[in-house]
Formats: sequence, structure tokens, C-alpha cells
Amino acid sequence: MLSESVQDYLKAIYSLRHENERATTNALAARLNVTAASVTGMLKKLAELKLVLYEPYQGATLTPAGEKIALEVIRHHRLIELYLTEAMGYSWDQVHAEADRLEHAISEEFEDRLSILLGHPTVDPHGDPIPTKSGEIAASSRRTLGETAEGVTVRIERIRDEDPALLRTVAELGLMPQTIVTVGPRADDATFTIYLAAGRLCRVSGEIATSIFVVDVA
Repeated sequence: MLSESVQDYLKAIYSLRHENERATTNALAARLNVTAASVTGMLKKLAELKLVLYEPYQGATLTPAGEKIALEVIRHHRLIELYLTEAMGYSWDQVHAEADRLEHAISEEFEDRLSILLGHPTVDPHGDPIPTKSGEIAASSRRTLGETAEGVTVRIERIRDEDPALLRTVAELGLMPQTIVTVGPRADDATFTIYLAAGRLCRVSGEIATSIFVVDVA
């Protein structure tokens, strides 16, 4: 069985690549809060296990075997997040850290029962797609609210879930997944005006705008 550390590295590499970022030593060190030297040693180990392709100074990419493991961990994580919000009364800003701790501990049978209990869900509380049991994952938007032109109406698809304070602010503003919004003008201080239903508006910082992923309204 692979260690929790190995699983964390594979998940981090997958996440960075999904965000169109290179999984470099420095990027992984920042993501996992470890030293660059630790990252280098682990990437060499993962390459020996044929879980990543690694070239010094070029970053790492997952092999098919490495991606399968990463997606399995992500499936555990997102199912747990949904269970915590739907069955245990956690708010959506509390579940990421809890799921990080629990994702390595559950068995495959537990995962299967959790999925059945939740009705085989396809997205987690933050709008991120839940990988299937067979390791497939639906495409998700990489376009942020901050990249959307003024006057364009979009649907919020998902929210970055790492920062609890940001999630609380987003919830207070009513900018939840599936919400339809129209982008207004950008102020001189880089804040965005966002129009919601019935003409209600709110203003969001650039940090929030780049943490909300959107799709065009059909």
C-alpha cells in the first residue's frame, strides 16, 4: 500500500496540472508545505515506482498509473466532503481540511457504500467533479470570473476550496455553484461588480474573482 505522503504528492501533481501550472519542485513545495529538497527526493522515488515522469528543472507529470491513484484519492476526498456537508452538518468551508485527513483512511468498501448513500453524486459541495469508480472525471471549467468580460452572463461552476475564509465570504455574497451572474465594471482598485438575480449586486476582490470558475450560460 502506498504511503499517505506518496498519495498527497500524486494528488498535488494532478491538481497543479489541472490548473494549467507546471508541477515544479518549488510549486510542489509550496503546495505541500515541504522543502524543495524533500520534493526532489520524493519525485525521484515516484519516478522509480513509475508513477511520474520527472526531469530536473522541468517538473513532473503523472503516468497513467500515477493518475489512476491520484483520481482515486480525489474521489475519496470529494465524497467525504459531500458526506460531511449533507449528513453531518458541516459547512462547506470546514470540509476540505477534514477530508484531507480522512481521504487516506477509508477502504474501497467504505467508498462504495458512501457513494451509494449519497446517490452516486457527480460533484462535491464546491462544484468540483467527483471521479467515477473507474477513474474517469468530467471536464471542468478553467475560466475564472476574473477572466470574464464586462457584460457577460455566466453560471458559477465551482469554487476553489482551500481557503475557508474565502469560502465563507463567497457564501455570504451568494456566489454559490450554479448561481447565474453578470459581470459588471471593474473598479480602479481591481474589485469587480457582479450582478445577481433581481438586480442585486455585490463587489468582489480580485482574489475572489480568480477563485470562482464559470461557464457561459447556454
